[in-house]
Amino acid sequence: MDRDHGPRVRVPEQRAPEEPGAADSLRFTVLGPVRAWRGAESLPSGSPQQRALLAALLLREGRTATAGELIDAFWGEDPPSQALATIRTYASRLRKILGQDTLVSEAGGYALRIGRGALDLTLAQDLAAAAEKARAGGNRLQARALINKVLGLWDGEALASVPGPYAENQRTRLEEWRLQLTEARLDLDLEVGSHAEAVSELTALTAAHPLRERLRELLMVALYRSGRQAEALAVYADTRRLLSEELGVDPRPELAQLQQRILRADEELARPADEPAPAAAPLKPAQLPATVPDFTGRDSFVRDLGAQLASAEGSVMAVSALAGIGGVGKTTLAVHVAHQARPHFPDGQLYVDLQGAGARAAEPETVLGSFLRALGTADSAIPDTLDERAALYRSTLDGRRILVLLDNAHDAAQIRPLLPGTPGCAALVTSRVRMVDLAGAHLVDLDVMSPDEALQLFTRIVGAERVGAEREAALDVVAACGFLPLAIRIAASRLAARRTWTVSVLAAKLADERRRLDELQAGDLAVKATFELGYGQLEPAQARAFRLLGLADGPDISLAAAAALLNLEPHTAEDLLEALVDTSLLESAAPGRYRYHDLVRLYARACAERDEQPPVERELRCRGCSTSTWRRRRGCTRWSGRPTGWWTTWSRRTTRGSRSATGRRRWTGCTRRRARCSPAYAGPASPPPCAGASTCSGRPWTWASRGRTRSSTRPPPSPCWRRPGRAATGAPRSGPW
Repeated sequence: MDRDHGPRVRVPEQRAPEEPGAADSLRFTVLGPVRAWRGAESLPSGSPQQRALLAALLLREGRTATAGELIDAFWGEDPPSQALATIRTYASRLRKILGQDTLVSEAGGYALRIGRGALDLTLAQDLAAAAEKARAGGNRLQARALINKVLGLWDGEALASVPGPYAENQRTRLEEWRLQLTEARLDLDLEVGSHAEAVSELTALTAAHPLRERLRELLMVALYRSGRQAEALAVYADTRRLLSEELGVDPRPELAQLQQRILRADEELARPADEPAPAAAPLKPAQLPATVPDFTGRDSFVRDLGAQLASAEGSVMAVSALAGIGGVGKTTLAVHVAHQARPHFPDGQLYVDLQGAGARAAEPETVLGSFLRALGTADSAIPDTLDERAALYRSTLDGRRILVLLDNAHDAAQIRPLLPGTPGCAALVTSRVRMVDLAGAHLVDLDVMSPDEALQLFTRIVGAERVGAEREAALDVVAACGFLPLAIRIAASRLAARRTWTVSVLAAKLADERRRLDELQAGDLAVKATFELGYGQLEPAQARAFRLLGLADGPDISLAAAAALLNLEPHTAEDLLEALVDTSLLESAAPGRYRYHDLVRLYARACAERDEQPPVERELRCRGCSTSTWRRRRGCTRWSGRPTGWWTTWSRRTTRGSRSATGRRRWTGCTRRRARCSPAYAGPASPPPCAGASTCSGRPWTWASRGRTRSSTRPPPSPCWRRPGRAATGAPRSGPW
């Protein structure tokens, strides 16, 4: 029976449709008795030797068979003396039956000219090839049906009753092919779940072919899937005994592995290939870090971000990007908001630290791989390329409501492949860089805490009793921390760990600006290390501007003053300053005015002292200086405790009796006062020497530091390193000092 299409049809009914023409109407069979038809008429095939000639020519498939080849096919190595005449006689008889155009003589031999569909063997080969192609394409049912058609073309033993060594060899070949097709069809039976029906056929076949291990393997699988585990193991034991007794060998490795899987009750083996595996419950990732128990303040940001994330339940994907200086609390706020928004994302939350501020930011391909595994994708199903992983990631998130927290991003290009891109999902991004090029993102600039929030955070860590006893000192501490959450947490943690310290002791330690950054360190938390990460990302020109601008006193600095300080054109200086603003190392107080956070300024000055002048050179310049001589040592770093140079020389009018009522200060472009201990020039090269009285007039170029900016129309003079009292020629100095 054909399992898909009812009873198997016999050979004549499964022939290809007849085509017009005498030759094309002929049909032949070799998968059984050798026979011929013209249309519906059966043709006489003659004696066994005549059928042997017909079979030999049919199996040539149109190729010419020489007389010698035909003699060997008939009689082998012992042909009769009249063998050639006998071949010619049989050929003449066949020509009369089939027609002159069908059996032709050429090149001393004979050939049959028939269509490809006229022989059952070629039809079987075409159907078998189609079945193999269907199976390779995953269409098991079609492949099974095609193989059943191939096997239906057989009508008993191939080349039945045909004598000769050639016919015997071809009979063996065709029988082996038939067995292979039967094994393939039985394998497909098992794959589509027809294991119970296959048991009886496999039992008969293994009895007929006891040494054929593939048939025994299929029988074991069919028995196991039919719930007959013991019988399946008995088949293996019988096979092992038989092979050992008959051939002295063990079963092949595949059969031994199958026995082990049956002993383990392998669930995959018990399930047909076409039967889907039980649907696993979709993984629900919950990767958010723990929120801090002492989270304080930020009420407006929490409400704003919470509303943005809640909007993801609509028809769009919500993306919020938090930017701010290192240590301002971006990650803490994002994690806190993400935990509060969890009810809006019941399918899970993903988290990754992208290491954007480090030396090597996380690769999007790696992050996508970890996300896909967290969402239940097998490693073997994860593609290799970034685009393919991103596409699979978006497809996996489709129809699910998941929140993705991308922490510490380097730039927008890094996070674009990581965005869900489907409605119902949301992404929360933190970065030191403002994501101005991230389309559709809700940008949030996170500033330092308010004084009340800063004091509240400090109190929650240290304790209300200790802070209440020294409230003013506590205010001094949080002010010294610049209201930066990380700095406050470090200072408060140090105080909480020192029960013998008072708040005043901590305030005194932080009052020293030279030691403040060193004091703000506890364990693996350090304000300086946080700033160092951002500073390390700067380009050389940006890093130089960052250092030099930190040397200027005052609450802020104008663009014109910064351009002169950097010795750059205003538009070039503005590009550098705006780049620093984008990295959150500099703040834009107002259009054209810039300022540092207090702790960032201290760090910038430390960088200037470290990077602008090698320590050995600074020591050589200051060697022999007397720190007791104030007038001579104003520019020396030993005297001031910070690096100074021609770009930061302050001409205090109080020292010259010329301080105005507004308390204005002047930056002086000439440093002729520093005759013996001038610090190193902070520019790209050493300072040019004084050119003499004709070029060094000593007039300073000045700016007012309050409200208005005045600058000279000419560029600042080259720094002069002469004694301030006189020019090189001994002339008295001129200009206001």
